[in-house]
Amino acid sequence: MREFAVARRRMVREQLAAEGIDDPHVLRVMEEVPRHLFVPPLLRHRAHQPSALPIGFGQTISKPFTVGLMTMLLELRGDEHVLEVGTGSGYQGAILARLARSVVSVERIAPLADRARTTLDELGLENITVLAHDGTVGAPDHAPFDAIIVTACAPQLPPLLVGQLRDGGRLLIPVNRGKEQVLYRYQRRGEEVLVEQSVSCRFVPLLSGIAAAAAAGALNDTLTDAVPGDETGGDDLA
Repeated sequence: MREFAVARRRMVREQLAAEGIDDPHVLRVMEEVPRHLFVPPLLRHRAHQPSALPIGFGQTISKPFTVGLMTMLLELRGDEHVLEVGTGSGYQGAILARLARSVVSVERIAPLADRARTTLDELGLENITVLAHDGTVGAPDHAPFDAIIVTACAPQLPPLLVGQLRDGGRLLIPVNRGKEQVLYRYQRRGEEVLVEQSVSCRFVPLLSGIAAAAAAGALNDTLTDAVPGDETGGDDLA
């Protein structure tokens, strides 16, 4: 719909370009991908606001700036094989799929994986595969990856993910550091993993295992205008 296209252009101009997101490929794709389709219907009028929004099961869709920054830091040029840990709504995966050769996205909450897969299929994105399993183990059957992006905060750098990164590849992940979270960009150089960049952030925690649908969703799948992620586990970046 036209109003959503107008809202996307404003979102890109005011929340991304004006705040330092200067990769023209990222800006173009985020102006084109219909973000509102990844937001629950009751909250679609807020899809382009500068905040995280709940998507059920205690999870959120990251605010536009976060998606833009993380995508820009991956420095995708179109020929990469990418792993995303934490599919969530599927929006970040859709952006990656428009910029990379292929994407494998892993989600521990099966109903979220199903919902994201449906939306991605409806958009005709055939180069992204959504898997429902424990994201902390990555996707070894699809490795190695040129880039890995983790959209939840880990207590430490997961060694299984490092092992699936191609030599020269980049890994972007939020990590707990005492009372704060830090978004790190690592690069693999042979057997070494070097820190290239970091910025303060706030994300939902990275959990292991596969969530039981009833347990994961019973308390959090009723959506209102409240945005719990903004207070307790959202994705604010300093």
